[in-house]
Amino acid sequence: MGRTNKDKRDLYYRKAKEDGWRARSAYKLLQLDQQFHLLSDISRVVDLCAAPGSWSQVLSSKLASRNNSKIIAVDLQPMTPIAGVTTLQADITHPQTLQQIRDHFEGELADFVCSDGAPDVTGMNDLDEYVQHQLVYAALQLTCCILKPGGSFVAKIFRGRDIDVMYAMMSRFFDRVVCAKPRSSRSTSLEAFIVCLGYRPIEGLTPRLDLNLSTDEFFARAGIRGGGVFGGADEVWEEDDGCERCMVEFVACGDLDDVDSDATYRLDDNAVRLEPVQRPTAPPYKLALDKKRKGELAKR
Repeated sequence: MGRTNKDKRDLYYRKAKEDGWRARSAYKLLQLDQQFHLLSDISRVVDLCAAPGSWSQVLSSKLASRNNSKIIAVDLQPMTPIAGVTTLQADITHPQTLQQIRDHFEGELADFVCSDGAPDVTGMNDLDEYVQHQLVYAALQLTCCILKPGGSFVAKIFRGRDIDVMYAMMSRFFDRVVCAKPRSSRSTSLEAFIVCLGYRPIEGLTPRLDLNLSTDEFFARAGIRGGGVFGGADEVWEEDDGCERCMVEFVACGDLDDVDSDATYRLDDNAVRLEPVQRPTAPPYKLALDKKRKGELAKR
């Protein structure tokens, strides 16, 4: 079957290539910043689960002209370097990663921590939500160790049945918690972003990473049990499962004149096929591609 002039990718996918971003997710951070001014008056940033690096690109472009700005991108996967960004191929739950970040900041704390990471989804919403939330909790655990009072934290979440438990937990650490949906995020997706403003360290808690300490045990030391929190939100209720829950403000980000992420479109007759801005550095199918180029991948 031959090619058609109907692009099966959404508008932001092609727009990212045209604008030089490594992935369409760059527009999510840009629209979040447009709404909440996250990148104003900051100089030290940590980008967790950063590969392939589109959020780090946005951070670099925004902070490039500021004196003494420092950006650290952390991911288990290798990432092609970005100007003005220090990349760490490391585990965000490991104490050595925390120490590397502290060393790079020379004892200073971060102004902003973000995470656009997500696991490989299975299509089973409850499982995907659980695994994603464990990733967010791990990111929050590291954030508590490196974020300055009054700083901000943003992470990708999947809105599901128990998302209000996460809202309650975040409200324990931050003055304001918002669920935001950028226009560049497909409306058909459960994806959203939890925006946490005004970090408020818990009195008497000294955050630290310990390989022998689970995230549940870490937050239990902060007075959090069962995934919920004691107070700290505008509207909180307790259910039979023992978890305290809360509702937060929902905000749609992005100009209404921006393109629709769920729209498809027809290419002009003279349209040129665009290559990826940055190819994957270590794709899981790399071996198959190498064999195909050498003619070693025979049809069966």
